[in-house]
Amino acid sequence: MNHKNIIIIGNGMVCYKFCEKLRSNSSDFSITVFGEESVSAYDRVHLSDYFNGKTPEDLALAPMNWYQQQDVRLYLGDPVTSIDRVRKTVTALSGRTASYDYLIFATGSSAFVPAISGLEKHGVFVYRTLEDLNMIRDYSRKAKSAAVLGGGLLGLEAAKALLDLGIYNPAVIEFAPRLMPRQIDPAASRVLQSQLELLGLRILLNKNTSSIDGQEAISAISFDDGTKMPADMLVISAGIRPRDELAKSCGLETGSKGGIVVNEYLQTSDPDIFAIGECALAGQTIYGLVAPGYEMASVVAANLSGSSKQFNGFDMSTKLKLAGVDVASFGNYFLGEPHCRTITFEDTQKGIYKRINISNDGKHLLGGILIGDAGDYNMLMQTTNNQIVLPAAPESLIIGTRDTNSSAQGINALPQEALICSCEGITKGAICNAVNEQNCENLDDIKKCTKAGTGCGGCVPMIKDLINYALKAKGRQISNTVCEHFDYSRQNLYDLIRIHNIKSYNEALDQLGNGDGCETCKPLVSSLLASIWNEMILKRGNDTAQDSNDRFLANIQKGGSYSVVPRIPGGEITPDRLMTIASVAKKYNLYTKITGGQRIDLFGAYLSDLPLIWEELIAAGFESGHAYGKGLRTVKSCVGSTWCRFGLHDSVSFAIRIEERYKGLRAPHKFKSAVSGCIRECAEAQSKDFGIIATEKGWNLYVCGNGGSKPQHALLLAADLDSETCIRYIDRFLMFYIKTADPLTRTATWLNKMDGGIEHLKDVVVRDSLGMAAQWELEISQLVSNYRCEWKEAVENPEIRKRFRYFVNAPEEKDPSIQFEKMRGQKKAAEWTTA
Repeated sequence: MNHKNIIIIGNGMVCYKFCEKLRSNSSDFSITVFGEESVSAYDRVHLSDYFNGKTPEDLALAPMNWYQQQDVRLYLGDPVTSIDRVRKTVTALSGRTASYDYLIFATGSSAFVPAISGLEKHGVFVYRTLEDLNMIRDYSRKAKSAAVLGGGLLGLEAAKALLDLGIYNPAVIEFAPRLMPRQIDPAASRVLQSQLELLGLRILLNKNTSSIDGQEAISAISFDDGTKMPADMLVISAGIRPRDELAKSCGLETGSKGGIVVNEYLQTSDPDIFAIGECALAGQTIYGLVAPGYEMASVVAANLSGSSKQFNGFDMSTKLKLAGVDVASFGNYFLGEPHCRTITFEDTQKGIYKRINISNDGKHLLGGILIGDAGDYNMLMQTTNNQIVLPAAPESLIIGTRDTNSSAQGINALPQEALICSCEGITKGAICNAVNEQNCENLDDIKKCTKAGTGCGGCVPMIKDLINYALKAKGRQISNTVCEHFDYSRQNLYDLIRIHNIKSYNEALDQLGNGDGCETCKPLVSSLLASIWNEMILKRGNDTAQDSNDRFLANIQKGGSYSVVPRIPGGEITPDRLMTIASVAKKYNLYTKITGGQRIDLFGAYLSDLPLIWEELIAAGFESGHAYGKGLRTVKSCVGSTWCRFGLHDSVSFAIRIEERYKGLRAPHKFKSAVSGCIRECAEAQSKDFGIIATEKGWNLYVCGNGGSKPQHALLLAADLDSETCIRYIDRFLMFYIKTADPLTRTATWLNKMDGGIEHLKDVVVRDSLGMAAQWELEISQLVSNYRCEWKEAVENPEIRKRFRYFVNAPEEKDPSIQFEKMRGQKKAAEWTTA
């Protein structure tokens, strides 16, 4: 058989996908690939993972022997330099020539670099390839300050990479008045900005860079508003430009703003030459995501194999985790009134913003934006794409309390042809068929069988839901593994860590897991270690696996300073201790506030001052209030029978006893408590995770209440208890919760998902139906005896104390970028500014 020759210029993700699709369709082609880079195609979507320990081999889409097995001739480090369309030949840099029947441009894009003087200076980089990342990593070792030019998707990824490299407080410089101007609205940008600042980024908006200053190397960045910012490293990630220079040189039609013009079959102005991916201008659009590039590869592979398929645009819905913050947009997300009804939800404290656009008749979802919590993204996108009729209260889509009787919600409502994985074009029907017919039982099985979830990964949560949906329909038991690095549920890991006496994250990964870990399993395992052993969380190498606030035993606040929240059990405090807090606040110029949880919060502390502040508070008898941890926050109380004429019992003393017992106890989520001295409920005990109310005969114990964005009243667990029995029931309740709740699940949500609800909880806690009461009470006692104040240990341990420095060579120096303003006689956090 006379095989036709196909030459592909460019060896990125889209080229790899084209080779894979073409070979799965036909073997009647000879394939040759010319790549500019010296490594085979790799995953650019997760390029930042290179700074978290991933190797080029880890990022590679396939091993080198895959190309041999697929009979693909691959030339690396040898880009095509010229094309002779008459003779249908290409010439590479090495002088090698090859002839083609069909030529595929998959040259992708290059980093857009604005015309700024000083670009040639040392310390200026683009963020595009593995080679770029190697240079950035090497240079960062001597850099003290850095900035990223560009506040879009790529720029924020680059900024996160600088944080991972240990650069303190890198700046993101954006010309537009908001971050990600092509994907999110101004309100979403404000919330995203606040979350990124909490992670340690400075955000500079409305900044037009005029020059890069310095002699041979960069020393500062100047802006056209006359301001200047010191920087000894700059990463440019301000957008992309399609690589169309070779197409222009051989006479192919290109767009006025770049890109190789193609028709619906991805053919260029030469019918034997195609363009796919970011170099192609399809319908006047350059598609800068991997999913449309994969679809283009599929279209050309199908048509060359004898099928008929067209590319008629692509849904640009995206879900990303930028610097650890969920960012998603779907459908027509910029649509506004009067063309639709807009519903928004915003929680500035938690950094959550949700906006959905509803058709004016209230029947259909048209698009939306999600920041901080994109858990519902896949279902919202499917609701939009499949025109599923909305419930009577569409706001429930973003604030919860969904209408469970409506058939318009959930996986079951999606049609079989609903596109779940846009990268690979895999439908709901294909995934369910893989479970039902191919016996796929987990995500790895689905990936191997259908390729779903192997692209950007945004569809993985919905794939997991579909697997569970299909397995349940078959009557199969559902596996709830933590992530791909631990093939266990949280509950299994809890037991295994105890059995194997594992004390650190690295030990857990070595003995129970695989790979390098991820942002899901690191804080989860760290939380389990804290819940099981109650050791100092920064010991045994567990510091880097903690949530960001736990790493410094304090909450980072707006503007880059930290809060100090000492524990005040029951809200009871002596005048001497009050004077100590006042003295510390005045000495370190801290903003002070009495909270609703009966504590005094001190805001605006520099990182380097934290150990000094803690020392003074500890000397006065204070200890950490764990305002930063996933554990007990406060036990609120009224004044009870000590002072109140309605009080039945001493609620203050009992609240102090409760708080002293459970302080420092780590759990799947933070939890709060309260003790009210009578039924008047001044301490609001029924809005807490567990609350206690005095009765004439003793105490009533309520559990699983929740304030916040989804308030829920606690339910009565047991009535008229004496103090000792009440504490025993709380011991059992908390251990049952710690052992069985999913990560980051509040007690209210935990109970809502529990089969049997409150009656089952009563059986377990009160009636000891599982026979675990004695064991749980013993475990709580062990945790209580292990408690040590984390502030005190951090102050006394030189190795831990080292981390509370801005600059290694000048440990006492304050961060000059943190500034404050005056407000009602005290200071408040100012926006991070240029020097």
